[in-house]
Amino acid sequence: MREPVNTPPLPPHSLELTARKKAAIRGVQSVDSFNDQMVTLDTSEGPLTLLGSGLHVSHLNLEEGQLLVEGEISALEYDAARPRGSWLSRLAR
Repeated sequence: MREPVNTPPLPPHSLELTARKKAAIRGVQSVDSFNDQMVTLDTSEGPLTLLGSGLHVSHLNLEEGQLLVEGEISALEYDAARPRGSWLSRLAR
């Protein structure tokens, strides 16, 4: 029987975009795919896609939930299909 692995909790999701050339993202759970035009990842707040040109992942640390993407970033898109609950249920958190 395997012992449960105690992984530290991920930091809350945050995104810092600098001059549309660098995106520092926290709360990253996984990176699904990436190429020079698109990076798709899953965060603690749901799926996120970065679009642009010349994109590259310059830093990835899934243990700490950190990702740094550099290049010409033209769009950020969160998956709107994720249910967020009513405003009352969010207030009660």
